[in-house]
Amino acid sequence: MNIGQAAARSGVSAKMIRYYESIGLLEPSRRSASGYRQYGDKDLHALGFIRRARELGFPLKQVAALMALWHDKSRASAEVKQLAETHIAELEHKAQMLKEMAATLRNLADHCHGDERPDCPILEGLQGGAEPCHTDS
Repeated sequence: MNIGQAAARSGVSAKMIRYYESIGLLEPSRRSASGYRQYGDKDLHALGFIRRARELGFPLKQVAALMALWHDKSRASAEVKQLAETHIAELEHKAQMLKEMAATLRNLADHCHGDERPDCPILEGLQGGAEPCHTDS
């Protein structure tokens, strides 16, 4: 199948397939006599693996490590688990940071009158971390 068909079947865009090939994450495709990329089931499985790992937020460097472990039939599952646990910790840290950012922004928005007045606790908070004012004027 050509790159368009591989993209449609794998859920990975043709542009990303070319990129994954260029960085060595995906083996270079075979070429037809006319020079077009040709993909098979093995390529689709690899693209599906990459797509799912990316959906779970793994950075490309870790996707490459996971791919290497996936292909290594003598791997220790402990290595795979360690990569996953490290990624889980990173995701949990990011989630906590997002919660804190949302709470800060929610606090600023709660103190904004949202009317025709020019004073705005949100903008004040963005310019220097000022605490929202509690005026009722």
